[in-house]
Amino acid sequence: MAEVVLYHHAQGLTDGVKAFADELRQAGHTVHLPDMYEGRTYATLDEGMGYARETGFGVVNERGVQAAQGLGEGLVYAGFSLGVMAAQQLAQTRPGAKGALFFDACVPVSEFGTWPDGVPVQIHGMDEDPFFSEEGGDLDAARALVAATDQAELFLYPGKVHLFADSSLPGYDEAAAKLMTSRVLTFLEAIR
Repeated sequence: MAEVVLYHHAQGLTDGVKAFADELRQAGHTVHLPDMYEGRTYATLDEGMGYARETGFGVVNERGVQAAQGLGEGLVYAGFSLGVMAAQQLAQTRPGAKGALFFDACVPVSEFGTWPDGVPVQIHGMDEDPFFSEEGGDLDAARALVAATDQAELFLYPGKVHLFADSSLPGYDEAAAKLMTSRVLTFLEAIR
C-alpha cells in the first residue's frame, strides 16, 4: 500500500479534504494531512486566497514542504489546487518520491527543474474550470508535463467547478469525484 502526503487547497483543511483522505485510508493507504493554514478554514475561495496572500504564498508552501521533512522516503505527494505547489515541489526535488497526484492545478515543471525519471503522476481537473483551464495556466502546464514523460496522465472532467472533489463545498460534483477517486485508487494500487 502507498504512503501519501495530501495537501489541502486554499480554503484550508476542510471536511471534504479529510473525507477524501479517509477514502484512501479505507483502501489501505497511509495518508498524512499537513495543515498549511494552522487550523484555519474558509467558507469561500476568495477568503482562503486572502489568507494565503496575507501570510505569503511562500510561507504557506514552506509549511507544506517542512511537514514532509519528518517523513521517510517512498512517498506519493498529492495536492488540491494551492496544495499542488508543495506536492509538486516535493515530487520533483525530494529523493525517493513514488508518485504524484495533482487536483485542480499543475505548475510548470521548470519551476522545480525537471520531472524525475520513474515518478508517475496523475493530473485531474475540470475542462472549463477557469482557474485550471485558462490559456497559459495550469492546463497548459499539465499538457506539457504529459508531453515530457510517458509516466504522466491527464484526466479532464466536464464542468466549470474548481475543487469539484471536495464533498464539503457547494460545487461538489459527485459523479466526477467518484470517477477521480477510482482512478486515484488504481494509481495508488500500482505504487510499489
